[in-house]
Amino acid sequence: MPPHRLGAREAARLIERGELSAEALARSCLERIAAREPQVQAWTALATDLPRPASGPLFGVPIGVKDIFDTHDLPTEYGSPIYAGHRPRTDAAVVALARHAGGTILGKTVTAEFATFVPRGTRNPRNLAHTPGGSSSGSAAAVADDMVPLAFGTQTAGSLIRPASYCGVVGYKPSFGVLPRAGMKAEADSLDTVGVFARSVEDAGFFAAALTARRELDAAPARPKRIGLCRTNEWDRVEPDMRAALEDAGRRLDAAEVALTGHFAGLRESHSAILWYELARSFADEFLRFPERLDPRLRDVCAEGLRRDPAKYVQAQQHAAQCRAAIDEAFAGCDVLIAPAATGEAPAGIASTGDVALNVVWTLLHVPCVAVPAGRGDQGLPLGLQVIGRIGDDARTLAAARWIHAQLS
Repeated sequence: MPPHRLGAREAARLIERGELSAEALARSCLERIAAREPQVQAWTALATDLPRPASGPLFGVPIGVKDIFDTHDLPTEYGSPIYAGHRPRTDAAVVALARHAGGTILGKTVTAEFATFVPRGTRNPRNLAHTPGGSSSGSAAAVADDMVPLAFGTQTAGSLIRPASYCGVVGYKPSFGVLPRAGMKAEADSLDTVGVFARSVEDAGFFAAALTARRELDAAPARPKRIGLCRTNEWDRVEPDMRAALEDAGRRLDAAEVALTGHFAGLRESHSAILWYELARSFADEFLRFPERLDPRLRDVCAEGLRRDPAKYVQAQQHAAQCRAAIDEAFAGCDVLIAPAATGEAPAGIASTGDVALNVVWTLLHVPCVAVPAGRGDQGLPLGLQVIGRIGDDARTLAAARWIHAQLS
């Protein structure tokens, strides 16, 4: 097996034992990128220096960094022409932590403009005529195409879980705040969540544990006592093949039906009220000083967001807080829930990053979510389900996701 196809933990073990060098692994990844990048277009910049021998749990494993995280040694352009050639002085916190844990920052991956809904040309490596999802498009595509074993992404609406589903990889969106956001271009401060992509749940937990020094995140697979199947209040948007995948998984996992009722109705609308209000204020300088350099769709969203009634924003935040406080009610005695990770397969074309409806409620609730592959749809493209845990219960959620992924593989 060529080194670029190795999983992160396996590669780290081989390097630690002296059976593989970090330089050879990085070179193999760069060769894969050279071969595939003209088609996939997942990267905005690549490191020029190969890694030196590294200690720490990651032992030189290469990492892709979504281009909304600052890097002191690579351009950081946030997917925007406003920041063309921008070179920060410092690293974002997670980038610094990855280096400290022995990881190799191999390069910057393509993001939608300011990590919003405006795509920047990356193709889905499973079928180049389809979107990889967004806004973490480059990171998801790079991991799926064996260019790099690990990558950073973020989720404000559905930017980790949905691209993972579309590209057939694992995406881990931690509980809000598990991974630090310092040095990241903010979009919506009460929603932005840093997460990771990998090719297995094991590698996602291994990476998260290395970044946080929380060894419990590197969890062995564990069968949940009770799994809930949640069709969500957006079931009417779910396509037949994704419906079938969820229902088949429910039968195989002996999952109990769980419904989001009561206070949990209307959460998608509350997410929208919060997102557009905060986004317009996060990008106030860019909108007010460089409006002509924003995509027209994003410019319109900023203008509308600045006109929004603050009282409705406060009301939406209160609704979200009420639902987070009642999260046990939503789980109805289950350890974890399973739900669709997207409405279906990756849509054709790259003009849109896809529908976020199946993701926004969980983002707003601040719960941990793990996207796991769950077969293929009618067009032969990947489908994914998300394993959802309670706020702060990331270790158990990752352990359950490992077990569930094994049952569905």
